[in-house]
Amino acid sequence: MLPKTFYIVDVFAEEKYAGNQLAVFRRGKDISGADMQRFAKEMNYSETTFIITEEEREGGYDVRIFTPEYELPFAGHPTLGTAFIIQQKIIQEPVDRVNLNLGVGQIPVRFTYSGGEVDLLWMKQKPPTFGEVLDAEGLAQVLGVAENDIDERFPIEEVSTGVADIIVPLKTLEAVKKAKVETEKYYKLIERLEAKAILVYCPETLYEGNTLHVRFFADYYGVPEDPATGSANGCLAGYLVKNRYFGESQVDICVEQGYQIGRPSLLYLRAEDKGREIDVQVGGRVILIGEGKFI
Repeated sequence: MLPKTFYIVDVFAEEKYAGNQLAVFRRGKDISGADMQRFAKEMNYSETTFIITEEEREGGYDVRIFTPEYELPFAGHPTLGTAFIIQQKIIQEPVDRVNLNLGVGQIPVRFTYSGGEVDLLWMKQKPPTFGEVLDAEGLAQVLGVAENDIDERFPIEEVSTGVADIIVPLKTLEAVKKAKVETEKYYKLIERLEAKAILVYCPETLYEGNTLHVRFFADYYGVPEDPATGSANGCLAGYLVKNRYFGESQVDICVEQGYQIGRPSLLYLRAEDKGREIDVQVGGRVILIGEGKFI
């Protein structure tokens, strides 16, 4: 059997060894689904992706996404990281757009350039849908924070752009820092919900120029805390617009995440309420770290 080429990239990273790491495999058509799951578990990143073929089908490249435990229909940083590898290693020339055929459908990724090199990648997500509104007392117990740490002006709400998450507005950076999922209460909560992960955020930031500070907990997917989550931040962007968090029907902001676990990340969020649906885009930088062969 020929070895499979794979690449390691940092996504939503401003420099090497920041952001969220991702393994991207080529020649996925030669790898069984069971082996994809095994490889993802051995890589042990929050997600690992597989480029199924290196030719376009219906205008996009077929890609599958796995966590160490599950296959996902969509995830944010794997979408950007995989599109970057397709452009750099398969197309090998500047392009404006790469489309990925994922479980949720075709997701376009747009490229911007600076000095001839790829700068920001932007993915247009599926329009967000909104689910159950949850009570503050219960979520405070799950997160180990006080009920008055939660910003009561805005709902605690399930939101999905392909994968559902619970969005929790907190008041202060101190509250976000002290959030810690109480495992038993967390699993009791999610057993009845579509959403299996929790995003908390606040308007205080560590660095001037950033808009929100975010943490993301997804133990159900084998990721106690994720350093950068494009899909969940897409949910956040839709939530911010729907609930007029900044008092407007659109947002164009920069979010910091991953600082508590030593993987500082920056994500760029754009969203606009267009009446019938909310348009959501998530952007970030991708850095190639290394490549190898897997027998």
